[in-house]
Amino acid sequence: MKIWFGQRRVPDFLQGSAVTIGNFDGVHLGHQHILQQLKRKADELGLPVVVVVFEPQPKEFFAKQNALPQPYRISPLRTKLELLAQTGCVDAVWVLRFNRRFAAMSAQDFIDRLLRQRLNTRYLLIGDDFRFGSGREGCFEMLAACPDMQTERTPSVIVDDIRTSSTAVRQALSDGLLPYARKLSGHDYVLSGKVRHGKKLGRTINAPTANIQLPPHHYPLSGVFVIEADGAFGTRRGVASFGLNPTVSSSNRQKLEVHLFDFDGNLYGCRLNIRFLHKLRDEAKFDSLDDLKEQIRQDIAAARAWLP
Repeated sequence: MKIWFGQRRVPDFLQGSAVTIGNFDGVHLGHQHILQQLKRKADELGLPVVVVVFEPQPKEFFAKQNALPQPYRISPLRTKLELLAQTGCVDAVWVLRFNRRFAAMSAQDFIDRLLRQRLNTRYLLIGDDFRFGSGREGCFEMLAACPDMQTERTPSVIVDDIRTSSTAVRQALSDGLLPYARKLSGHDYVLSGKVRHGKKLGRTINAPTANIQLPPHHYPLSGVFVIEADGAFGTRRGVASFGLNPTVSSSNRQKLEVHLFDFDGNLYGCRLNIRFLHKLRDEAKFDSLDDLKEQIRQDIAAARAWLP
């Protein structure tokens, strides 16, 4: 899967392309359905599959512009790209910078400059709620009226009478309902980042933790979890704390700290992929470090007991 960043770095698709556009946050079952349908049509037409995504996501951009709280983000860009690649349906991803200039682009310019000139779009598949252009003026009917490309939209995927959407996945994660989030997504919730130095409190009770550096988004998950971690060492199980860590920190930036079972190697600078398997408890503020350390011991025991 090829990846291009910015409007000036996309090669010419002389023979045309099959395109879909969206945030693809979490790459859930609804997204996967779109990609599978797009891949089938692209194969029929002999076209490459191109996915267009935005960074930051439009809601994040407008929240910052209006000094509003940042919305939840399921997947940072790197994780999103990995999930898109894992579908096996995508030939290329175009990552467009969503800024003030892009937000002001008219719907007709979006069609002419991006879809026609840059991507040479011959087939376009969109979700049933897709809008585009300044003021969200662009709609399916406007795209369908373009004679030089075929545009179709795909209906929503329904799971347990719920429309599969990024909003539904975010809510499930926020509620700590990992099994339901997994059902909506078709995969475990995953985050990845490099290990950096932390406070090293875990070492004082023989339970060292790896502090995972994440992009500064607002994530829906919070609490203590049973996890699996993939790294240069292979796959290890463990326990993770994800949240504000209020006992030892006053920062409003979420932190992911992972303790791997039966592992004593050096992880600094290594990238780990963390899969969240089961929620043990909510985050809590403890009266003392001794109380926190005792709870960490109990969390490790609970995680080991939960794992088969």
